[in-house]
Amino acid sequence: MKQVTQRLRDGRIEVLDVPPPVLQPTGVLVDVRSSLLSAGTERSKVETGRQSLLGKARSRPDQVRKVLEKAQRDGLRDTVAAVRTRLDQPESLGYSAAGIVVEVGSGVADLAAGDRVACAGAGYAVHAELDYVPGNLCVRLPDGLGFDQGAFATVGSIALHGVRQAEVSLGETVCVIGLGLVGQLVGQILKAAGCRVYGIDLSDTLVRTALETGAIDGGAARSGMLPSPLAEGGACDAVIVTAATRSSDPVSLAAELCRDRGRVVVVGDVGMELPRAPYYEKELSLTLSRSYGPGRYDPEYEERGLDYPIGYVRWTERRNLEAFLSLIAQGRVDVDSLVRRRVPVDDAPAAYDELIDASESSLGILIQYPVSEAEAGGPVQSTSPAAAGQTRASASPLRAGVIGAGSFASRVLIPALSKGGFSLDAVASATGLSARAAAERFGFQRCETADALLGDPEIGLAVIATRHSSHAELAVRALRASKAVFVEKPPCLTPAELIELREARAEAGLPLFVGFNRRHAQLARRMREHVSASDAPLTVLYRVSAGPALSDHWLDDPAEGGGRLVGEGCHFVDFVSWLVGGWPSQVTCAIEPGARSIASARTFSITLAYPDGSVGSILYATGGAPGVRKELVEAHRDGRSAILDDFRGLSLFDGRRRKRSRGRGQDKGHDAQMAAMRDLLTGGADWSEMEDPLDSMTLTFAAVRAAEAGRAIRPERPVSSPASSV
Repeated sequence: MKQVTQRLRDGRIEVLDVPPPVLQPTGVLVDVRSSLLSAGTERSKVETGRQSLLGKARSRPDQVRKVLEKAQRDGLRDTVAAVRTRLDQPESLGYSAAGIVVEVGSGVADLAAGDRVACAGAGYAVHAELDYVPGNLCVRLPDGLGFDQGAFATVGSIALHGVRQAEVSLGETVCVIGLGLVGQLVGQILKAAGCRVYGIDLSDTLVRTALETGAIDGGAARSGMLPSPLAEGGACDAVIVTAATRSSDPVSLAAELCRDRGRVVVVGDVGMELPRAPYYEKELSLTLSRSYGPGRYDPEYEERGLDYPIGYVRWTERRNLEAFLSLIAQGRVDVDSLVRRRVPVDDAPAAYDELIDASESSLGILIQYPVSEAEAGGPVQSTSPAAAGQTRASASPLRAGVIGAGSFASRVLIPALSKGGFSLDAVASATGLSARAAAERFGFQRCETADALLGDPEIGLAVIATRHSSHAELAVRALRASKAVFVEKPPCLTPAELIELREARAEAGLPLFVGFNRRHAQLARRMREHVSASDAPLTVLYRVSAGPALSDHWLDDPAEGGGRLVGEGCHFVDFVSWLVGGWPSQVTCAIEPGARSIASARTFSITLAYPDGSVGSILYATGGAPGVRKELVEAHRDGRSAILDDFRGLSLFDGRRRKRSRGRGQDKGHDAQMAAMRDLLTGGADWSEMEDPLDSMTLTFAAVRAAEAGRAIRPERPVSSPASSV
């Protein structure tokens, strides 16, 4: 399918052929017929993309700060690689569209295939022939409304929510500062609510448009030429700021225009250096309007379909979408007068160029799409950047298909696969866009959907690098499709999924590899060799300083990431068990006091006690300083000690002797693991010598049970078949 994208490195706009998005249970697939290119938000995004790297840094100091923190924590090389990957990744554009539902997820009850709908959301209602949209961001179009009108729903609900925040009443006087697309719609909604409306903008054209459409009763192109009711100031019951500028002039002007105890609502992206005197002397209220209503930025609402009861939240973003479309259907808001151009999707780059170069705002530009293959009932085709009609080789265990092409897969896994001698056959991702980027960058033969990849009998190895919640399902499907599997850690999030994985592996008789790479690192193997010279008990301390916790990181979401203990703790449980070389007789776990749940805990400690007296302790915390190395491992046995410093350096102690080793950089064993996997798949190594990686998940879930019970747990070791000892 065709999708409009932007390269972050240089801001280049392209129309790419990408695989279609994947349907999720809580959403729908929509055959897009029209999408809105808004002159405000998207113009700003494209202008930022076309800046130099220095310009991008100046415009996003928050991102610069994150990069510096990552460099302190992970080192310069890894940080540079991550930034380069991010800059080369094409991004989706658009957030307001309309079309026809072609498929409905199992968790969506109020939409059906064939429904005509309006869609919302950055990353969802994008400029593409086929969109995946969560159910709470999708509403039916009223009878008689066209797709072009429906494409305005998102921008219209932004305007509507701003008006709601102003709490206007019939007959009040309101001024709109900024008469771009959102400002024009704010004016029309205010007029529909019975208000007297004035408008101010630096553009004569936009003021004239607002007057011609009836969005305002009077306006000015500069503050020095205000309509007579506003000329002396203090006449407005409310001022709604919809301008976009770094200057704080709009909020200063708003204070001048308001009466005593008036209301100022900021909708647009403007400077917020407030003049204290007028706001204090008039006792003005200041409110910010967040996008298109309650539910925005809440993953439980937007992604998982949890609605807010109408008795508690009357106007959610979905209900705002419906209300705005109703205003259009009733003839109380006119969006047709705001359309300046309609362009086919192939001409979208030229439309963006005009948007950037235009001296005046072009208001609404609509992108039009042909009937998609999905809506027409035809098969969804995979897409390849390679030459069409290329002859495919026969199946081989070294022919790899990768599902998931995010930052980690692009920076680490895919390069390691290539170095390990695997053939990069196909790549798939949830949206299709990252798969296309990976195909171009690494030379995959084609990019396509996960279903097509798993159904391809010529692919011998399925590599799963998606978010944690889908690991087990995809791994089971791949095994049942007669493929060997490499799945990133954790391979599953629940004990039930672990059982299903073991059963699927036993039925398939094929190997299952897990991304427990640290045990393959060269320095780690030297460490193990050094402390294995005696049969005395081994003491291990694994300290992890995970960096500052982000409140909205998907890893901390129990449903998607599993939380820190399961999602990351399994890595360190695996390493300690490998280093000791035995099965623990006792597992204890303590989490931070006050944590809402075990999954939400960001600090925890795990202790593994072994029958021979060995003890392994894992301390994981997020409160450390940015400059502290992430991982430090100490091992002590019978007068010998080893200290592994973040997989960059190793110090070995034997009596009074001390030996230091340093690698060329951080090496956590990814390349070595892929080489070992290649040898196993091609018969170069003995299955019986390998330990079962799923055993590490058994121990991790034992730690979860120990935290729940508040006492030690005795983990029962599963019996693994030879074919599963990978």
